Amino acid sequence: MSEVLRRYGPVLTGIILLAVAVWLALLVVLPQLMMVDFSFRPSLPPARLGGPEDVYTVRNYATLWTNQIHLAIFVKTIWASALVTLTTLVVCYPIAFYLAQVAPRRRVPLFILMLVVPFWINELLRTFAWYIILAYNGPLNAILLALGLTDEPQRFLGGDAGVIVGMVYVYILFMVFPIHNAIESLDRNQIEAARDLGAGWLRIHRRIVIPHAKPGIAVGCIMTFMLAAGSYAVPALLGGPNSRWFTEIIYNWFFEGGNWNQGAAYAFILLVLCIGFILLAMRLFRVGLTDIAK
Repeated sequence: MSEVLRRYGPVLTGIILLAVAVWLALLVVLPQLMMVDFSFRPSLPPARLGGPEDVYTVRNYATLWTNQIHLAIFVKTIWASALVTLTTLVVCYPIAFYLAQVAPRRRVPLFILMLVVPFWINELLRTFAWYIILAYNGPLNAILLALGLTDEPQRFLGGDAGVIVGMVYVYILFMVFPIHNAIESLDRNQIEAARDLGAGWLRIHRRIVIPHAKPGIAVGCIMTFMLAAGSYAVPALLGGPNSRWFTEIIYNWFFEGGNWNQGAAYAFILLVLCIGFILLAMRLFRVGLTDIAK
C-alpha cells in the first residue's frame, strides 16, 4: 500500500481504491447477496410477492436432496471436475517444468506464444473445434481407422470422455502458468546439486521441485476446478443427456423453468462447493493466502 501511495500519490490512489470498491460492491458482493436472498424465498407469482407465503424457507435447498436425478448429476459434476483438474495437472506439469527449467531462455517466449495464440479464439469456437475433431466422422476417427486401431468409428461425443477432453484443453493455461511461475523461481543449482549427489528425476521432483511449486500447483488446481465445475458451454456442446453438468440444471431452472429461486439455491450450493474446494486445496498443499498471492 505504501508503494502504491508513493508511486501514484494520495489522490490517484484514493480514486483507484474507490473504483475497486465500487466494482467489487456492484459486480461481486451485491449479486451474491441477491442470489442468497432469492435462494431462501419461494417461487411465487408477482401478485403474491410480499404476501403471507413470501417467507424465508430452506425448501429450495432441500429439493436437491430429494431429487435423486439432480443429486446424481451434482455428485457427478464434483468427481468429474476433480478428474479434469487431476488430468490437467498431469498434462501441464511437464510442460511447465520444461518451460521453466529445461527450455533455452531464448526459445521460451516462442513456446509460450505457441500456447497462448490458440486462446486468442473465443472459447465457443475452440469447443466447436473439438466437436469437429471428436465427431463420429471427424478427423480423429479417420486417423484411428487409417492406422487400423479400430474397425469402426467410435462415439467420443455425448459422454463424459469428450467433455473431460474439451475441458482439459480449454483450461490448460490456467494450470500451466501458475506452475511455471512457481518453478521458474527455483534455483537450477539445487537440481544440479541433487543430480550430482545421485538423486534420480523422480526423487528430484518429489523432494525439490514439487515442494517449491506447491503454491503454483494449488492456484492451478483451484482455478481449474472452479472453472470446470462452473462450465456450461463445454458440457452443453460436447456432452449429451447422459453427461449433463450441474450448471446445465442451474441454467434450466433460470431460463427454461423460470424458477429463479430454485436456480439461485442450486447456484449457491455450487458456490459453497467451490469455496470448500479452495480450503481443501490450501490445506492439502499446506499453503496460505499469502503463498497463493505470490
